[in-house]
Amino acid sequence: MSEFTRDVIIGTLIVAGVWSFISGQFIISTLVFATSALFSNIVMRPTQKQED
Repeated sequence: MSEFTRDVIIGTLIVAGVWSFISGQFIISTLVFATSALFSNIVMRPTQKQED
């Protein structure tokens, strides 16, 4: 997955979370924010090369 695609996914999740929060759907917004946080921390983490 390219960096642009990852940025678009994270941005979309954040906008969806804000929109859900504004519209009063607090449980859904919490889940969307948690998903975006996990996605950005796990998927966006660069792979580390092990040197022997």
